[in-house]
Amino acid sequence: MGFLSDSQKGAGDGGGGGKQCSFACGFKGLIRRKQVDSIHSKSSGTGHHQLAKELSVPHLIAIGVGSTIGAGVYILVGTVAREHAGPALTLSFLIAGIAAALSAFCYAELASRCPSAGSAYHYSYICVGEGVAWLIGWALILEYTIGGSAVARGISPNLALLFGGPDSLPAFLARHSIPGLGVVVDPCAAILVVVVTGLLCVGIKESTVAQAIVTIANVCAMIFVIIAGGYLGFKTGWTGYELPVGYFPFGADGMLAGAATVFFAYIGFDSVASTAEEVKNPQRDLPLGIGAALSICCSLYMLVSIVIVGLVPYYAMDPDTPISSAFASHGMQWAAYIITAGATTALCSTLMGSILPQPRILMAMARDGLLPSFFSDVNKRTQVPIKSTVITGIVAATLAFFMDVAELAGMVSVGTLLAFTMVAISVLILRYVPPEVVPVPSSLQASIDSVSLLYSSCSSSSTKDVEGHNPKDSIASDTESTKLLLGKVDEPVLYPLIPKQAACLLNENRRKIAGWTIMFTCVGVLLLTGSASSVGLSSFFRFTVCGLGGVLLLSGLVVLTCIDQDDARHSFGHTGGFICPFVPLLPIACILINVYLLINLGKVNMWLTDLEIRAHTLWSVDSAGDLLILFLVLMSYVFYDNPQSFYLDSRVYMVTDRSFSLRFLRTNPQLTEKCSLCAGSACGGNISQLRKFSALDGHRIAFSEEAVVCLEY
Repeated sequence: MGFLSDSQKGAGDGGGGGKQCSFACGFKGLIRRKQVDSIHSKSSGTGHHQLAKELSVPHLIAIGVGSTIGAGVYILVGTVAREHAGPALTLSFLIAGIAAALSAFCYAELASRCPSAGSAYHYSYICVGEGVAWLIGWALILEYTIGGSAVARGISPNLALLFGGPDSLPAFLARHSIPGLGVVVDPCAAILVVVVTGLLCVGIKESTVAQAIVTIANVCAMIFVIIAGGYLGFKTGWTGYELPVGYFPFGADGMLAGAATVFFAYIGFDSVASTAEEVKNPQRDLPLGIGAALSICCSLYMLVSIVIVGLVPYYAMDPDTPISSAFASHGMQWAAYIITAGATTALCSTLMGSILPQPRILMAMARDGLLPSFFSDVNKRTQVPIKSTVITGIVAATLAFFMDVAELAGMVSVGTLLAFTMVAISVLILRYVPPEVVPVPSSLQASIDSVSLLYSSCSSSSTKDVEGHNPKDSIASDTESTKLLLGKVDEPVLYPLIPKQAACLLNENRRKIAGWTIMFTCVGVLLLTGSASSVGLSSFFRFTVCGLGGVLLLSGLVVLTCIDQDDARHSFGHTGGFICPFVPLLPIACILINVYLLINLGKVNMWLTDLEIRAHTLWSVDSAGDLLILFLVLMSYVFYDNPQSFYLDSRVYMVTDRSFSLRFLRTNPQLTEKCSLCAGSACGGNISQLRKFSALDGHRIAFSEEAVVCLEY
């Protein structure tokens, strides 16, 4: 187990050897995982203020619906109906909603078990590892930053339409082109981002109420479309469905292609999970909020598509303004103002939903030591991470003002699909190989408390006594201290005591089988989706790889279905919350869908290039380039050497090899010296302060040189 002590040593040496160790420790740190909700104990122990617990189910529904329903639905129905689904557009929305519900189930379980800020970043850190969490965290940051900037730049054209035309905005709000630079600045977008940022700094409850008001206005516009359109449909006989080509003019393939396109209209419900730390009753409210928000969005999408496709034949729809033109064809030109107002409020609500989660992800990463501690500060009065929020707003406003982020907005989809995939994998890990958190036995904890009390008494004595204190005198003999730590005076320490050794060995083998099966299942998903999407490959090679991937996928599903889930899942995190059903089938199906969409992202983008005002717009962009950017972000983590790392501050330190775990037990941080585990950088190497402890399945077996526990008194 060396890289924790090596990193400390490197930090203390400050020489060239320390830099080499830092490089090696960066790679080893990719597999580190953190304890569930240890962030709370850290915050309480260091004086950091906690986020305000103000949110309930209605607030979460407002965040979820407001972040999900963007202005794109007002255009998306026309594009997908004309090019893909035809009258079967409603079924495309239904299939996409079911696919999004798979990810929602996974989010609901992890959010209720681990209700902390950070969303998918937090879950990946707990279940997968620090390296993957770093990647997911930055993917989400890019998603929300670029998505928010894109949304802000889409608001000014809609506002202009409300005021009479494209050039009707006042000069200080209208877009202007800078001569010679070819840059079109958008002051209105930047101002809106600044206003939203200020609103988020006031407080989570106040900003959520404002978002709820804007979301209600958007929903009212959609209800108007449904009711008024339904009346026109019954009056005219639903001419859009009376077609000789039938309900599936593009066949089942077209309907599925439409479902893959409209799937991105459901992106946004994951914003609810980022507010988990601010929910009053997360075990109950988070699953309800996520499920209700997604259900409302799916119902509204389906009802709007039923009405619009019935009013106008799919081939006659205006791809730019399908809803407005449908009403205009029936003599209701004035409805365009209501629809434009709905699109504007939808963009404003989505803008708030894009900026809200980002400061909380930055705060979570800073708490874990992966970013400077500056980002983790929470304002004492508003109980909001104001510094992170302000920085987020400045960056988003700058992008919205100066840059046309269309070429980068594909990162929104890449980050979201990566997060959805890792959340589904985390559910499998939680059920079959939950992160090993070796508990301290009650007898050992009592002994530790006794030692803490002993040295607290010693430290409260006179200064002269403290300076002349001999650690060997206080600890007595090594044997006596050993007995005190273990709480078992008569047990010899040279012989391991492993109760139910056979059962532990079987459980260990089951965990190994489950771990390898999950890995091969993910490899099978990648091979299957990659080969199925690569039409340029030779048929033999393509079908061979596709068959191999299918065999791995089905084999993994069968094996995980047959073997038992780990009993430790019952005590993982907060119990009593939502439990994801149909495991392992549901998470594996979620992984398959998300990876397929991620690989085919470029193909989907071809049909969405003109939807710049959409809340989560996708433009034609090379997804391989996006993944390269994320890879560079991951490599930056390797060279990131932060002495405030989560695992350098007396935290639970876990590795993938679960034969032992290393726990630092800090009972009194007043001592200025540390044990020789850090190469005597502070304590001078007093061997009497070292206590060796090894654990297997939570049982004390004996002293071992493999793991060392440092008592800092």
